[in-house]
This record gives sequence, structure tokens and C-alpha cells, in this order.
Amino acid sequence: MSGWASRCPARGRPEPARTGAGEAARRRRTLRFEGWIAGLGTSSGTRIVLGHWQRSPFGPFSDVMLEHPDGERLLLAPTRETAGFIAGTYVFDTVRVVPVRVGVADGAWTVAAGPLRLRFVTGRRGPLGLLLRAVPAALARRPAWSALIDGPARLLPGVRTRGSAGAGRREWYGARDLRAVRALTASFDGTGLGALAPVDPPVRFGFGSVPRRPSLTRVITTVRLGAG
Repeated sequence: MSGWASRCPARGRPEPARTGAGEAARRRRTLRFEGWIAGLGTSSGTRIVLGHWQRSPFGPFSDVMLEHPDGERLLLAPTRETAGFIAGTYVFDTVRVVPVRVGVADGAWTVAAGPLRLRFVTGRRGPLGLLLRAVPAALARRPAWSALIDGPARLLPGVRTRGSAGAGRREWYGARDLRAVRALTASFDGTGLGALAPVDPPVRFGFGSVPRRPSLTRVITTVRLGAG
């Protein structure tokens, strides 16, 4: 699986899923993903977005999106099905199917994904994190709730909770927790990426970015597929 790579200069349709959970996901019109998104910057200029999905139409999985200082956008995903779906929703220059392994212990996250090695440590919740923890899951799943909080979310540069995605899709994000990231070590192809830094400039995978301040957010993401 790790040998598959493609150049993706524009949004495209995902490779059709053929069996199991992927086949069921392909037939649905509304898909829901529940898990965590980490948005991280490094002093080398590479920005990293980790998706760690505990529940999804494809089963539990993790993926990594990177944008290098030269602007190259790279997706690292664990299967052809997940890579195809994500590449059909967001924009990448390169897509690679590689094992993506995530471990979590005592606030420390470790990630091994093809050429990427990453470790980051979260801090305490701030007032916004405490507020988001009070949002019930049933409410966070509703697109109407994401639309309501989109205005306040825009006070954070680049952050959006709803928008248009690839292949005629629409997306909504419902946040349920937020923690700051306080430390990071990372390397790509054996080269260190430097210290923790703001996510600046914003990443350019889709209609919005992650918060400028490195953070870990618990989210429920709803994707409504386009016609066809």
C-alpha cells in the first residue's frame, strides 16, 4: 500500500470503494466522522494537520495533511479508500497511501506516517475548551449548529465551521473540546522540522484552516455528498 502515490493538482472524485465499510460509505449521501483534529506549525515552515477518527464510515483511522514551505500539499492516508475520499474532498498536490499509526498516553501523542515522525504534548483546557466540552454530541452533529457558530468561529483567522468542498460536497464541523499544544518534535524523511510554531500562513487544503495557535480539537464532522 505504501507504494501508491499520485499527483493531485485539483479536486477530484474519490476512487470508488469496492467492499465492506467503504462500499457502504459510498452509497450514503451524508457521512459523519467523530474524533480529533490537531493543527500544528513548525519553525521550518511545514504545517501539519492530523485527523484521528475514532468513528467514521470507513471504521477507525487516522490521516495526516502537510503543507511544506514551498506550498506543496501532501496527504498521507492509510488505505486507498480513505485516500480517495479525502482527496475528493480537499486539494492536494501529492497523495500517498502509507500506514498511519497514532498513540496517545498522558497527553502525549505520537504519530508515525510514512516519512513523518511526530510527537506533541497537549496542555490544559482554556475557557473556550471548557465551554466546548459542555456542547452535547447530539447538538454538535447538527449542521444548523455549525452554521450558527460559524460567525463567532471566524474571529479566529482562517477558521470556518461550514463550507463547500470538492465534488459538490458540503461540510460542517461541530467542536466539542479544545486543548492547546505546548510542545512538538517532528521530522520528515529524517530531517527535523524544528520547534513548535504558529500555523502561519494558514493551510490551503479546503475552505478553511485550523486555528493559528497550535491546538487539538475534538470534532464531529458531517460531509454531505453532491449529486451523482
